[in-house]
Amino acid sequence: MKPTEIEKQNLEAHVEICAVRYANLETKLDNLEHRMDKVELHLIDIKDRLIANLQPQQPQQPQQPKADAPKESADPYKTMIAIGTTIIGVLITGIITLLVKLS
Repeated sequence: MKPTEIEKQNLEAHVEICAVRYANLETKLDNLEHRMDKVELHLIDIKDRLIANLQPQQPQQPQQPKADAPKESADPYKTMIAIGTTIIGVLITGIITLLVKLS
């Protein structure tokens, strides 16, 4: 940030203005930390649900597949990898956006 004219002339004014700026930055970082905590809780919930879905289920009576029915994914880990990659991409995009706005 460019210093204002009063900051150039008065060191006390500069110190006070910087204190306000740092307080604003601290508030923004606290808000970001709170939001990241919420994202972490959501990720843990998603992970728990995925693990629960991957657990072997009780054997059921085999059903005859319909000829026009889509095939189920043979590898459930592909879904987990796709979701994880998407979440990481969103987080990186958010961090880059935050860095650009703070610059």
